[in-house]
Amino acid sequence: MKKIVFMGTPDFAVPVLQQLVTDGYEVVLVVTQPDRPKGRKRVLTPPPVKDAAVKQGIPVYQPENIKQSYQDILAYQPDLIVTAAFGQILPKPLLDAPPFGCINVHASLLPELRGGAPIHYAIMQGKQETGITIMYMVEALDAGAIISQAAIRIEADDHVGTMHEKLAELGASLLHDTLPGIFSRRIEPLDQVDDQATYAPNISREQEKINWHLSNIEIYNQIRGMHPWPVASTTIAGRNLKLWWAEPINQDCDGQPGQIVKHEADGIVIACGKRSAIKLTDIQLAGKKRMLMQEYINGESKLFQVGNVLGEADE
Repeated sequence: MKKIVFMGTPDFAVPVLQQLVTDGYEVVLVVTQPDRPKGRKRVLTPPPVKDAAVKQGIPVYQPENIKQSYQDILAYQPDLIVTAAFGQILPKPLLDAPPFGCINVHASLLPELRGGAPIHYAIMQGKQETGITIMYMVEALDAGAIISQAAIRIEADDHVGTMHEKLAELGASLLHDTLPGIFSRRIEPLDQVDDQATYAPNISREQEKINWHLSNIEIYNQIRGMHPWPVASTTIAGRNLKLWWAEPINQDCDGQPGQIVKHEADGIVIACGKRSAIKLTDIQLAGKKRMLMQEYINGESKLFQVGNVLGEADE
C-alpha cells in the first residue's frame, strides 16, 4: 500500500482528501494551515481540512512555516504528496523526497490562471469554461508538468461559490482517475508552455471596487466573480456598499455611470458604461445587515432615490 501525505486547507480541498480515503489509499498524515481567529469575536477556528482529517482519524500537522518544518513530514516517508489549495510554497527537499513525486490539484486549465484565485479570475474575465489540472509540483508557481486535465462549463449565473463546489468535486473525480496511472508510471506528463501562462493572484481590496464606466456585463462578472467572497463594493453618499448580487439589463441607458436611473419591484437600475445598465438586487450598507434591495429602498429611500450616483467616493 502506497503511503500518501495530503496537504490542503480550505473547503475546496476536503472532497479531494475524502476521495483518497474512499479509494482506500493510506493517508498517513494531513498537513494544513494553523487554526486562525475568525468572525467578529475572533474565535480560534480550525481549517476545514483539519476537521475532515480528525473525523477520519488521520494525524494532523499544522506548521506555521513549512520551509522550517518539512523534516517532520519526511519522517512519515510518503510515496506521494498530494496538495490542494494548501497555501504555502513547498521547499525543494520536500518536493524531491517522495518516489512518486508531489502533485497538486489546481482549479484552472493550466497554463491559464496560475496563482491563488483562479476561480475568481475565470468568472471575472467572463470565461465560459474552466477546469481542473493535476500537475507535478516544482519550485515555480503552478508551473509543473501537466498530468491530467478536465474542463467544466461556467454558466451565466455561476459565481465563485457554485464553481468552487463544482470544481472541488471535479478535482476529486479527476484525482481518482489519475492516481492509478501515476503509481503505474503509465502517464507521460506534458510540459507547460510558459509563454501561454496567465496569472490569478489573490484578490486585492482595490479590485473589489466597481468601476461604473465598465459595461454592465463586465460589472456583472466582477460581482459574481467576488460572490460570496470577498464581495464587490462601491460607495453611496460616502458610505461603503457591498454588492452581493445583480442582474444585467438588456436595454440601452443614457444615465451617468453609477447613477440610479430607475426603481423596479426587486431592485434598482444603475447606469453603466457603454450605455448599458445593471439592476442591484442584494446589497449590504456599511453598518447594516445584508438585505434584498427592495428592503433598503423602503428603509433608506432618500439614500437610494433616483438620480443619486454610486461610486463617487471611489473616484
